[in-house]
Amino acid sequence: MAYRWQVVAMLWAISFFNYADRQAIYSVFPLLQKSMGLDNLQLGLLGSAFAWVYGLGGLFAGMIVDRVRRKSAILGGLYVWSFICAATAAVTGFRSLFAMRAAEGLGEMFYYPASMSMVSDYHGADTRSRAIGIHQTSVYIGTIAGGFFAGLIGQVYGWRWSFVIFGGLGMLLGLLLSRSLREPVRGQMEPEAEGAPATGSQGLYLLLGAFCCANFVAVVLLTWMPKFLYDRFHMSLAMSGLTATIYVQLASMCGSVCGGWWADKWRAKTAGGRMLVQAIGVLGGAPFVVLCGMTGSIAWLIASLTAWGFFKGLYDANIFASAFDVVEPARRGRTAGLMNTVGWLCGGGSAPIVIGWISTRHGLGAAIAMASSVYLLAGVLLLAAARLQPKTASRQTVPVLL
Repeated sequence: MAYRWQVVAMLWAISFFNYADRQAIYSVFPLLQKSMGLDNLQLGLLGSAFAWVYGLGGLFAGMIVDRVRRKSAILGGLYVWSFICAATAAVTGFRSLFAMRAAEGLGEMFYYPASMSMVSDYHGADTRSRAIGIHQTSVYIGTIAGGFFAGLIGQVYGWRWSFVIFGGLGMLLGLLLSRSLREPVRGQMEPEAEGAPATGSQGLYLLLGAFCCANFVAVVLLTWMPKFLYDRFHMSLAMSGLTATIYVQLASMCGSVCGGWWADKWRAKTAGGRMLVQAIGVLGGAPFVVLCGMTGSIAWLIASLTAWGFFKGLYDANIFASAFDVVEPARRGRTAGLMNTVGWLCGGGSAPIVIGWISTRHGLGAAIAMASSVYLLAGVLLLAAARLQPKTASRQTVPVLL
């Protein structure tokens, strides 16, 4: 019983570097802009390069994960993306930087399908949201660390050293965990009844659409908030990177833990319980997205980022747990991969460019505020998905195109 939580802790550490590495570049956008003469659209393309490759390879990665040892996929991916992160320090222009950002997506695309599948085989329906919610806190801490330390290191030593340090530490972590992480038996936490025939896939389609919308808004925050703070409030690189991440991510940690606990309890009463918690998350967060983009007060901005973060955590804790309620255990890797494909191609891949384009006409603050409408659409889709679920807590499984 204790080891299943140790697995969450080990995956937490790997996920920390997964997000620290990908976030680091956003805090040094102003330095890249000065040293390479990049405009906002090119900066947006750097954000999209990762998302496109990460999304395009998601389903492919998930299919592989369902056929190989997940431990190998997790640690192999860690080595690859960490090496690419470190090698980014050697780029000389926009094209090579764009290529390295895209290549990093190749390494990271295996992690979530493999790790979420592994967690689901150590944690049954009674603790799954809590386990994934706790794991999700690594995303927030990694984002804070990537945002702040990349900005600080770039400010003092130059932006290249940010990538060298994060990449090197990631490779060291892989060596430390290579003997401790063990492969579980697939489906070992599922009752026989949960292998029942499929009953329909509409619920998963709705969850995919909601994830696409929610990821769009999340990527807007990660990509553009540091530069927004640098431009509007004249913060330093380190402070803009920290402010853009610490309040929303710490609040998201609280929301994720609460959302995991709440969803496990609600799921025990009704099959759509996890989805209802997610709907509360995106609908509750929408007004604060507007306020973040429109306020001229730092105090109101911090309050809005904090509230946005808490509601975001309610949604995030149940992204994969909700989907695993409607798919069979043998297809969870592919399901997580499919979600990454849809979420990052349609949501994450478009957000940096769309917001960059809107910002050239209406300003970056207005562009961020407009992203709230996408949250509202996510809420509608989640409510519809919850309504499709049976009244009882028994799980329905579906093949979902996989």
